[in-house]
Amino acid sequence: MPLLPALSDGTDSPLLEDHDDASSPADKTKQPLAKYGELVILGYNGFLPPGDRGRKRSKFVLHKRPVANGVKPSKRYVVEQPHSSQAILDSKQHSISYTLTRNQAIIVEYQKDENTDMFQIGRSSDSPIDFVVMDTIPGDKTKESKVLQSTISRFACRIIADRKNPRVARIYAAGFDNACNIFLGEKATKWQELREVDGLTTNGVLILHPKGSFVGGEAKPGLWREVSVGGGVFTLRESRSAQQKGNVVEDETNVLQDGTLVDLCGATLLWRSAEGLAKSPTKQQLERLVDELNAGRPQCPVGLNTLVIPRKITMNGQQQPYVYLTCGHVQGHHNWGRESGARKCPLCSEIGPVVSVCMGIEPAFYVDAGPPTFAFNPCGHMASEKTVKYWSNVPIPHGTNGFDAVCPFCATPLEGSPGYVRLIFQDNVD
Repeated sequence: MPLLPALSDGTDSPLLEDHDDASSPADKTKQPLAKYGELVILGYNGFLPPGDRGRKRSKFVLHKRPVANGVKPSKRYVVEQPHSSQAILDSKQHSISYTLTRNQAIIVEYQKDENTDMFQIGRSSDSPIDFVVMDTIPGDKTKESKVLQSTISRFACRIIADRKNPRVARIYAAGFDNACNIFLGEKATKWQELREVDGLTTNGVLILHPKGSFVGGEAKPGLWREVSVGGGVFTLRESRSAQQKGNVVEDETNVLQDGTLVDLCGATLLWRSAEGLAKSPTKQQLERLVDELNAGRPQCPVGLNTLVIPRKITMNGQQQPYVYLTCGHVQGHHNWGRESGARKCPLCSEIGPVVSVCMGIEPAFYVDAGPPTFAFNPCGHMASEKTVKYWSNVPIPHGTNGFDAVCPFCATPLEGSPGYVRLIFQDNVD
């Protein structure tokens, strides 16, 4: 059963439009819906390997809904048998059940809110979920590799966007299921202070706000926080699913900022606001930067053949460029300098690994529109200097309490210090 009638109207139509797609002539006669922003999964360079389909895709565009479907708290009360209470049994009544003991729970009922839109994210493919997110596997996504047991919640989180002020979108842990309910069981972390009740989900929903403007290349990553079911912001627990909640963070909110990261314990999402995306490079602009590099006719100093920087999928053959990750010299494929798994650069004699280079083409990950003169180590995805330096300083959650800086285009953990290399082309030699 759908969450609300409005949800069934939006899961496969205007809500899933890609901002790079051109509108058909018929669409131009319609007034476009206001755009709140985009959620982009780290680790995918513009598309899912099988192809973006329906609610499974590498990014999700949040548009103002034709009809509001938001909800807000209305009343709370204590019940002895939560599973048999009227609010739980009514499949059209949104409610959150906080189980205190086996025979006592606090029910918070929610009512329709005409001023907000609700969007839900999770692993479930059930109709209440607008954006289906699966576990991200680092590295090459074309290889067959499956996650044995996902740590992403079926109904992981929800976003409430303000229809009157599209710049305000708030994130909350947990999403409403098919019966419009959220259950926090007896073992879930929860608390009651004065008349307020709140709690955390099993593996938690973490957020990281950037310090400064994400666009422009001057931002620094902030600290990871945990957001509660009620929208509170807390310091991290000792481990991902520890029973003791963190401390309240008074000076941060659950309002998404341009560049906010959302971690669902298995996948990390980047929020880009509509205003931020308007200042960011487009896919076409990134492709032009690649064309400008190729116009310089970069050459391999060994084979003396012209190299071609690929936009997406790496090519095979002599034109595919490779970078020596120790020194940054870009060359073609050749057999010179092999030494027990490593290679000696014919230009500077530095010994180290070699990897093919490929353009990072997902615009949402860029903090500026600079030329792609740097590459991540060890994957070889190219991006601008400021973009590479920003992401090399962002700790992405890994496991129960670990953090790794990763390439945003493939989610491969960065190696060495600083985790990237400046590309040195032999170009414009004519």
